[in-house]
Amino acid sequence: MSLLTSIKDHHSERRVFIARIILASVVAGLLLAIVIVRLVQLQVIDYEHFAERAQGNRVRIEAVPPIRGLILDRKGRVLAENRPAYQLELIPEQVDDVDDTLQRLANLELIEATDIDRFKTLIARGPRFKPVTLNLQMTDKEVAHFAIQRPRFPGVDFRPRLIRHYPDGPAVAHAIGYVGALSEADLQRLDPARYSGTGQTGKSGVEYSFESQLHGDPGYRHVVTNARGRVVTIETGELLDSLPPDAQPTPGHNVFLSIDLDLQRIAYDALGGQRGAVVAIDPWTGELLALVSSPSFDPNLFAAGMSSTQFNGLQSDTERPLFNRAVRGTYPPGSTIKPMLALAALETGATNLTRKSVCIGWFSLPNSTHRYRDWRPEGHGPMDLHDAIAQSCDVYFYEVSIDLGIDNLNHYLDQFGLGQPTGIDVPGEKSGINPSREWKAATFRNPADQRWYNGETVIASIGQGYMLATPLQLASAAATLATRGTRYRPHLVAAWEDPLTGERQLVRPERLADVEIENEFYWETVIDAMHSVMQGPRGTARAVGTGAPYAMAGKSGTAQVFTVAQEEEYDEEEIEYRLRDHALFIAFAPVENPQIAVAVIVENGSSGSRVAAPVARAIMDQYLEIDDAP
Repeated sequence: MSLLTSIKDHHSERRVFIARIILASVVAGLLLAIVIVRLVQLQVIDYEHFAERAQGNRVRIEAVPPIRGLILDRKGRVLAENRPAYQLELIPEQVDDVDDTLQRLANLELIEATDIDRFKTLIARGPRFKPVTLNLQMTDKEVAHFAIQRPRFPGVDFRPRLIRHYPDGPAVAHAIGYVGALSEADLQRLDPARYSGTGQTGKSGVEYSFESQLHGDPGYRHVVTNARGRVVTIETGELLDSLPPDAQPTPGHNVFLSIDLDLQRIAYDALGGQRGAVVAIDPWTGELLALVSSPSFDPNLFAAGMSSTQFNGLQSDTERPLFNRAVRGTYPPGSTIKPMLALAALETGATNLTRKSVCIGWFSLPNSTHRYRDWRPEGHGPMDLHDAIAQSCDVYFYEVSIDLGIDNLNHYLDQFGLGQPTGIDVPGEKSGINPSREWKAATFRNPADQRWYNGETVIASIGQGYMLATPLQLASAAATLATRGTRYRPHLVAAWEDPLTGERQLVRPERLADVEIENEFYWETVIDAMHSVMQGPRGTARAVGTGAPYAMAGKSGTAQVFTVAQEEEYDEEEIEYRLRDHALFIAFAPVENPQIAVAVIVENGSSGSRVAAPVARAIMDQYLEIDDAP
């Protein structure tokens, strides 16, 4: 025991213990100092930085889409407006499984299953924080149904938005166009910054070509969200006061069209759903007063969100309601070119005011047995230029065309704008064809087919053969006849206006090169004959024009859809409807002081004077405010 006692050294153990206490205290002190320093750094030195990050976790910047500008007619009546509606939107960064979410929404019939791939493409291409619109206009039933299911769909919500609405629907569809959901192609051509929060863009017509004026610029707002990313309302407090100021969106410009809504409605109703087009124009400015294509469609279907099934149904419709016949439809102009051909023949000396031809119902070229038939089988008898226009004698113009030649015919029709785009301010215009030797040589590969034949000139003289024109070109040509050769570029937009300042930008008429006819008397000669077409004793459209309280000038046209063999007779009753002739008519009024020019085509209407001329008369009566029209 004494040995064990002598070995134990209490003093040494005490020193070791104290040393350990001191070491532990130093370590603890150092650790505490580190914690204190870190706390000072976080809460004092870097306070603003981390406070901002913390704020960012619950405050989100949300784009505020601009209000799209209105589209109005020349009298300020609304053609396109904005109406409130609920839209279903998805924010990708708040959705864990996009595929599953979209499929479940489709199962609830809130979106079309066929649109899922399109939505996935839009989500993949856009910023994760940007909402993607899934349903442009939810019904009350859909809103109520989703409200119950909303907890199952984090990152998906319905929001009040403004959607496009067209009060006159089909009557104005082809003139002003429509808006639709942003597509992948749209995202590639548009500035993403301007379209933050926007789900639609112009797709056709004025809505497309004046998209930059109509759209406006987006703003943004700061919103507070909870842990699940859902927006919460903060009425008062330090958080609300600490939010940066919001930026208000800039609304789009209001666009005023030259269209007269009353005239537009009359033109649309006058066609009665028949396939065709009507274009009315102010001869002295180029302003389009009416532009109608029939049959039409309801542009509100696109604005409200059309399913793939609905869109495919419109596209596959054999009546082609989406096709803008007024601007894109190309048709043989038929006898509507005869006044222009007459001017060319007078100017070049191919005919004169005393020349007469005897129409026996057909014409043959020298050394040829082929007969080019007149529309009147028994013939018209002796014809001078005035009577040939008034009664639309084909044989007279067959004969004159040989002396005129295709080169002169092409040159003068070119001056009237046939065979070339008018340059209208909406997209998709077709140029048509004003045939020539050069055109044929460049079009056909076979050398034998590249040669121009006299028989082709004969056919071109009555607006058949290779010749094609749009209703817009014919209306522009009619306006040029009305002004005795002065031309203006057709346009739909008359002005646009800043809704905040009221500043208005006017579209000035753009004058084009005049038609080169040196002898002004020729204009009066041809126009007098056109006046006789409608109000002369033997005019082809006298049944329509006689009795009108104003003087009008016009020219009917009938364009063959297929070729009738030499030994066959054209019998309207025996021919399938789609193979019947197209009915065309051009007109302007009043003759002494023209205010309106019109072109009408009714597909397979058979007779320009009987079918198309009454449409033109109704439009002119409306615009000239004639109340006692028959």
